Amino acid sequence: MDAAERRREIAAAVWRVIRRDGVQGASVRAVAREAGTSMGALRHWFATQDELLHFAMTLVIEHARARVAAVVAGATPDARLVLRVLEETLPLDDGRRAEAEVWLALTARALTAPTLAALRDRSAEDLLALCRWVLTVLADAGDLRPGSDPSLEAERLYAVLDGLAVHAVTRPSALPVGRVRQVLAAHLDDLRDTR
Repeated sequence: MDAAERRREIAAAVWRVIRRDGVQGASVRAVAREAGTSMGALRHWFATQDELLHFAMTLVIEHARARVAAVVAGATPDARLVLRVLEETLPLDDGRRAEAEVWLALTARALTAPTLAALRDRSAEDLLALCRWVLTVLADAGDLRPGSDPSLEAERLYAVLDGLAVHAVTRPSALPVGRVRQVLAAHLDDLRDTR
């Protein structure tokens, strides 16, 4: 097994511990036990808990970016594509739900951890940039509601995505996957003024 794969396995163990026991439970000892390795071996890859959490959060970002890139690759930018792209940022399946749960836990930790805060902020800028891209695609296709302020609408779309993700993770029975998709599609329809 190469080094990158071993680090990813350890990060997956971090995710499991965080989902089960919270960030406070993600000690080096607990993660080593979850990963089936010794603390010494784990410290070979990650010297501190902060390094471990930073890498776990980085993987959440990388997974989301890779999914978005795969959807966009070779596709024609249109309203259907932007819906598919935005859905990749939401917890609509088990894998994305795990990512969102870890992300929320680490975002809370970022309030007191500067290295996580920097990652959180960079990711927020990436998501806002994606929202701006959506508005550009709609405008270029002539689908954006006349009189819309693209900058304001990008912020509003970002808030909708954030809210949907938080509610889908914290209240899944009140906001199931199908309803998340409906709310997102309705918001995009409103941006396009398809009524």
